[in-house]
Amino acid sequence: MQNIKAYMKEVGQAARAASRFMAQADTNAKNRALENIATAILLNSARLIAENAKDVDAARQNGLDAASVDRLTLTDKTIKVMAEGLRQIAALPDPIGEISDMKYRPSGIQVGKMRVPLGVIGIIYESRPNVTADAAGLCLKSGNACILRGGSEAIHSNQAIAACVHQGLREAGLPETAVQVVNTTDRAAVGELITMKEYVDVIVPRGGKELIERVSSEARIPVIKHLHGVCHVYIDDEADIDKAIRIADNAKTHRYGVCNAMETLLVNANVAAQVLPRLCKIYLDKGVELRGDDTARKLVAQMKVATEEDWHTEYLAAILSIRVVADLDEALSHISTYGSQHTDSIVTENYSKAMRFLREVDSASVMVNASTRFADGFEYGLGAEIGISTDKIHARGPVGLEGLTSQKYIVLGSGQIRI
Repeated sequence: MQNIKAYMKEVGQAARAASRFMAQADTNAKNRALENIATAILLNSARLIAENAKDVDAARQNGLDAASVDRLTLTDKTIKVMAEGLRQIAALPDPIGEISDMKYRPSGIQVGKMRVPLGVIGIIYESRPNVTADAAGLCLKSGNACILRGGSEAIHSNQAIAACVHQGLREAGLPETAVQVVNTTDRAAVGELITMKEYVDVIVPRGGKELIERVSSEARIPVIKHLHGVCHVYIDDEADIDKAIRIADNAKTHRYGVCNAMETLLVNANVAAQVLPRLCKIYLDKGVELRGDDTARKLVAQMKVATEEDWHTEYLAAILSIRVVADLDEALSHISTYGSQHTDSIVTENYSKAMRFLREVDSASVMVNASTRFADGFEYGLGAEIGISTDKIHARGPVGLEGLTSQKYIVLGSGQIRI
């Protein structure tokens, strides 16, 4: 334990020193680093996949569930997406130093705000090794240093990606310690990271509910988080049925083990007989287990009984809860009662209902006629995301560059004194 404490202190001190350097780094240097990292990742794709294979093999031997193995696995496609995400970040405007809201006061001074880095960001995540590249890129461009603690199941993958990141930083003349990947799988490192308030300014946990609850309860540093993603699609009685079926299919089956996958489908009673038999055949053909209320089960015989717990559950698996509702009011009430304020979507051709859904659903992302799978930093044009926040203070929704910055007041005077 003493060795972990000393090691993490060393990491924290190096990150704090690097954060001061990064806060002054010019945009060109940061963009060069991002481009260099993207190139290194592509050139080393074979090595990344080979190192990832070690993690995947070990995960399967240790009985890791299918959804977690899916999140852990790197492919040529996901490696290209990592590189493209970094290049998108490089193409985005640099938020640091941006001045806004300058106004003259009666005294003659000008008062405004300047966007500045948060400092040192600690990121704790589990199965997804792509987070190493995404987090490094976003923290780098926003002028922060970061300490990344990936899950033990991805240790080989994360260290291989970290080598590419360090190469890119070196080539751009930036300190390698601006991005540090914790090299121990000891869980005590997490306990140290979330309490090092003298070195770390904010913690971002990405992973399962158990991890996020632990970090939220034990951290002595502000946390940007979401606990779980109980996402809904509501098919209105004024929906285009073909459109609704495409959206509801994609929202559930595009990928199962992700926080923006639909977990509960709500269908208006007036169109349930048109929608559910067609849609559920698609689900059943894809191996999705269906759990429904009494009305839904009368329309689809293969559906199991949904319990009260099902409406609260983020499955992250090929399981879907289905409820037939009387109208928009009942759909809104269900989402308010059981939702996790992550992402919810309505399918309707009625403008007034769509606008009401947008206003009244209190979630980080609210959609009309679109799959919940779009709730993602890459899809939102953020280049990548460091996570999803369902908090209401500072950052909400996919957290990109702006979410990793703060603002300070600046004052421009010409000799004024207060009297």
